Amino acid sequence: MNKTFFETIRAVDGEIFNISFHQWRYKSVLKQFGASEAQNLEKFLNPPKIGTYRCRLTYNLSDSPHNIEVTYQEYKKRDIKSLKLLYDDDIEYPLKSTCRDRLDALFAQRGECDDVLIVKNSLIADTTIANIAFFDSNRWITPSTPLLNGTTRERLLRERKIFQEDIRVDDLEKYSKIALMNAMVDFDIITKKAKEFFVR
Repeated sequence: MNKTFFETIRAVDGEIFNISFHQWRYKSVLKQFGASEAQNLEKFLNPPKIGTYRCRLTYNLSDSPHNIEVTYQEYKKRDIKSLKLLYDDDIEYPLKSTCRDRLDALFAQRGECDDVLIVKNSLIADTTIANIAFFDSNRWITPSTPLLNGTTRERLLRERKIFQEDIRVDDLEKYSKIALMNAMVDFDIITKKAKEFFVR
């Protein structure tokens, strides 16, 4: 069983964003594996002082105590202009594991789209790299059935800026806006209509 996990943290001009939520998720992974030696992630970070960087902290819970390895990669946002709807009722990705084989296999089926939107048991889940939310002219709604509860999703739920509900494929066309969210893009609003954005 793979026990290597990671956190992706945004840093801009040396400033680290939302570290408390990454610390929360890291501790929750340790708890699931009965590991108690939680470390302070922020102490491992020393990002470049100029530019936007993806800070990747990787740790292997097969080791006790576990080490944390850090790499920095300059970040350039990838524009997402279309998502292909793909169905997979068996996929599981509840923890931010380095083993992403199933996600990578789905991504490879995107065709001419930029990414895929995964549908599991008839319910909308996630893209391969982000949680998703939809605007219903009143509130932002995120699927209650994500593959992975991302740190940005969790933060916005706690702040009551988004709300969770079951969302089915047939519901998509009633939403006027779409947003992708993860640690690097935060809450990225896309204004294309659903029928132009999703490819079936």
